[in-house]
Amino acid sequence: MTDNSFLLLHGGAGPHTMVPFGELLRTTVRDARVIVPTHPGFAGTPPQAALDSIAALARHYDGLLDQEHIHDVTVIGNSIGGWAAAEMAALRSPRVGRVVLVNAVGLDVPEQPLSDVSELTPEQLATLSFHDPARFPRDPDHPGPDLVALRAYTGMRMNDPALRDRLARIDVPTHVVWGASDGIAPAAYGRAYADAIPGARFTLLPNAGHLPQLEAPQRLLTAVLDR
Repeated sequence: MTDNSFLLLHGGAGPHTMVPFGELLRTTVRDARVIVPTHPGFAGTPPQAALDSIAALARHYDGLLDQEHIHDVTVIGNSIGGWAAAEMAALRSPRVGRVVLVNAVGLDVPEQPLSDVSELTPEQLATLSFHDPARFPRDPDHPGPDLVALRAYTGMRMNDPALRDRLARIDVPTHVVWGASDGIAPAAYGRAYADAIPGARFTLLPNAGHLPQLEAPQRLLTAVLDR
């Protein structure tokens, strides 16, 4: 299966942050196949001992695409999901035809360090995550990032110094899309991400933060569909 297949990879806040955008893609793109998985260990799912890094998670999803005979898929990842998408592209697998990295983390940029979210209150996290936090009141069902699952994949270190070398191997079209008001990974970090990937494009989305798929879904959709 090729062309209109999309794999959406969520960030630390969980799959509920990607599901609405998946529905938007499904209802907009003709004959789209949209896959929105839950990373093992998130949202109450059982963890898998072998999945102890973002690179391992990337190999896991590449294997699933192979099992489903899905090729040339567009992988869209947000935050750690963007990191996983970049790792998938670096595998140079025929199953990945294009990647869209949405406020991705993982790259070590010493001059633009990421914010440490591990000790933040939900209110502090919302302030960093959204351009307009008032639009997204605290949801008791989804109080914040799943720190246990995040720790299993990252050890709470949101970058890998060796990732830059792997990014240089990416040879599929890559679009780095960034919410300009991200207080976790600033726009300069996003530009550095794009600069590390050969031929990558960079698009800045005003009035959006770390989760553009929630805060600016239509504008993110436009960026995703701009090939």
